[in-house]
Amino acid sequence: MENEIKSNLSNPEKLEKLYRDDRKTFRAAFEKIYPEIENSEAARFWKTRLDARRKPEIMKVLVPSEITMVIAVCLLVAFLVKIPKLFHAGISDTLFFEKYVALIVFSGLTLYTMLIRKIADIKQIIIASLAFLIPAIYVAVLPANEEADSLILAYIHRPLLLWFVYGFVYSGFDFRDLNKRTAFIRYNGDLAIVYALIAIAGGILTAITIGLFSSIGFDIGEFYAENIVMTGAAAAPVVAAFLLEKFPTLVNRAAQLIATIFSPLVLLTLVVFLITIAVTGKDPYNDRDFLLVFNIMLLGVVGIIIFSVSETSVIRDQKFNAMILFILSIVSVIIDMIALSAIFYRLGEYGLTPNRVAVLVSNLLVLTNLILIMIDLFRINFKKKEFRILEITVAKFLPVYLAWIILVVFAFPLIFGMR
Repeated sequence: MENEIKSNLSNPEKLEKLYRDDRKTFRAAFEKIYPEIENSEAARFWKTRLDARRKPEIMKVLVPSEITMVIAVCLLVAFLVKIPKLFHAGISDTLFFEKYVALIVFSGLTLYTMLIRKIADIKQIIIASLAFLIPAIYVAVLPANEEADSLILAYIHRPLLLWFVYGFVYSGFDFRDLNKRTAFIRYNGDLAIVYALIAIAGGILTAITIGLFSSIGFDIGEFYAENIVMTGAAAAPVVAAFLLEKFPTLVNRAAQLIATIFSPLVLLTLVVFLITIAVTGKDPYNDRDFLLVFNIMLLGVVGIIIFSVSETSVIRDQKFNAMILFILSIVSVIIDMIALSAIFYRLGEYGLTPNRVAVLVSNLLVLTNLILIMIDLFRINFKKKEFRILEITVAKFLPVYLAWIILVVFAFPLIFGMR
């Protein structure tokens, strides 16, 4: 239905027939793809029409069986997170968190996606199961050395690997489709916003609950943190995915607004940051901790650029956002080159370690990605190209990151001898 709607936007008779043949499916499909097609006059017409016919009661949208499904998946995630406490597994909370929490969270998201989409193909179920089972077994047999850099790097990169597995399932087991990749990137931005809203509401509820019980002489802070906050944080992504599934336009405008406002603020912050480095003489070449913060900040900026790209592509007036992103990409390239020069300096001075190799290659990949983004943004701003070319560039580069992540997770511990 989604593809039929897209291909018939200029054919009102066909759209009307699709709607009359199956109104419920048409509405669900249209709401899901609306962020991709909202620049079309036909799409805006159908949005107005469908909104006018929408039943105002939210409860009519919420199907009891689907609510039961979400609760069941959330309870499963909560149970798995509490395994060390429930069964005294003999593993520290820190090590369990590093090894298994990301696996549990993305397993819950993937299971929910497969259930809500009624994926019953045995081959696909086996593929999805193995994609989670193999990393789980692998990480379980790794030695419990919390000081080995190669192991820590594997743990840090494994959530990103599981994110790709989730994306593979979310895209209908067809991650080769660039349109589905870009849709998944945009979906993750929306998911992050809904999760943040849930986290804020949860934080307020936690403060109120602990405060109320404290007023009558009960200190439930530790109990609440271990049993409610931890399990709630792990299960909340499933709830966020459910809300987006049922209300696909829930954060559509909010995401675009955040992209429009946040990008200039990030650009301003980076410019002030570079000026401050120059004025204070802060040295990333000899200050290891500063270089680490420098790289974390850079990865965050790249994430913001990619998120802003996915949201800007569906904004009608893209000129302002496109120019801000272009300048932001230039500043980010400068920062990445400073970071790379510091990394090469430290490699020459202190030798090769797992951390330095990982940071070096990661920065080279990020720099390449940023340069490609910057070139596309130049073409968009000054050559009047469509924003679509940038979305394709971002989508095409994802397999490069995936290859590097697989190498770090599975090969680094062996290459560096678990040290």
